Amino acid sequence: MGSVGRGRALDTYREVIGLTGPLLPGVSFLGRLPTATIQFGSVLLVARTSGSLAAAGLTGGALAVGQVVCGPLVGRLADRHGQRTVVLAFSLANALAITALVAGALAGLATPWLALLGACAGASVPLVGPLARARLVALARRHRAPEPVVGAALSFESTLDEVSFVLGPALVGLAAVLAHPAHALLGAAFLVALCGGAFALHPTATVTGPAAARRTERLGRMPRAVHSLRAALALQGAMFGACQAGITALTERLGRPEQAGLVYAAMGVMSAVAGLAMAAVPARVGLPARWRAATAAAFALSLPLLWTNGLAGLYAVVTVLGVAYAPHLITVFGLTERVVPPVRLAEAMAVATSALVGGQALAVAVTGRLAETYGPAAAFGAASLAAALACVLALTARAGSYPSHDAPGHARVAGRPHPRS
Repeated sequence: MGSVGRGRALDTYREVIGLTGPLLPGVSFLGRLPTATIQFGSVLLVARTSGSLAAAGLTGGALAVGQVVCGPLVGRLADRHGQRTVVLAFSLANALAITALVAGALAGLATPWLALLGACAGASVPLVGPLARARLVALARRHRAPEPVVGAALSFESTLDEVSFVLGPALVGLAAVLAHPAHALLGAAFLVALCGGAFALHPTATVTGPAAARRTERLGRMPRAVHSLRAALALQGAMFGACQAGITALTERLGRPEQAGLVYAAMGVMSAVAGLAMAAVPARVGLPARWRAATAAAFALSLPLLWTNGLAGLYAVVTVLGVAYAPHLITVFGLTERVVPPVRLAEAMAVATSALVGGQALAVAVTGRLAETYGPAAAFGAASLAAALACVLALTARAGSYPSHDAPGHARVAGRPHPRS
């Protein structure tokens, strides 16, 4: 990135922080960190306390299913009743559910009970990340911010997600080595209660109040174009999951299983850097073009994984592959924001996140077995296939359904119906 691009990006991010104030990004980051912690943490906790990988897998799977199924409900409730009440209630419920899961695992409960507690922990996730995204976009629209600022807001939020999903599992792993996975999960329960509550009570919560939800049903109807975007995120989740399974299988084959988390973290760090750099992309490069470019890059950069058989090569290929991930996420979330009615933005962001999580959970389950039977290349091949399908989806989507920018004279303002709604 040149000096002009860096300066433009920094100025844009200053405008984003100016919309929120310095406190909101901090509490929203800490409030979403438990979501990245509990999935991996629940697996390690149950594996440690029960000695059964099958029980651990069932508990982690139930947690993912709970989040995927109930995530859209959280978003819909936030659209109808405002974020403050909904996030506060779910943050407290999630803290209690995580604590109950820890207590149940330490008490040696049977696997079905642990799976039920895991499902409750997943179902009660307050979805701080998607709701922060919706809140920040609503703030930008209310202040009539230019399109680069809206795009930077989405880049900023996606980068916070990337960092949380790198840092969360790392903290769990550290706690497991130094003490016990229960400590990490209890810390997550404390964080979600404290910082989730702070996010709920922040003054900006009123920007997404329930007044907008009183619009007519016609104005709140979801367009068909959103389904392709959800499918794109599910495919990206599948890429994540398949890469995770392949990385784990290859590092185990090389006798270095402890490197799996570090390799995955390297990909996450590079993805976060690429996400921040998106603010420097010229506005004339529209979102549909960015969507096609990101999916094509993900497919091309995933192909070398099929022939990767050493640790150094794995680090190199996976790190470079991370360049395509955050730009794709940011672009698809940006397109989602442009095609859905403003009165259902939180729900749309929640469903999009559920698609991503669901695709990843399904891919981990399927490609993990493939990697065990046929080796790491099978899992990496599944990742490339998902990338290819995502690229085909982006190339065949009707360009008119996914506008690059809002039409002149139709700036979206929080609480005001969009002309396309």
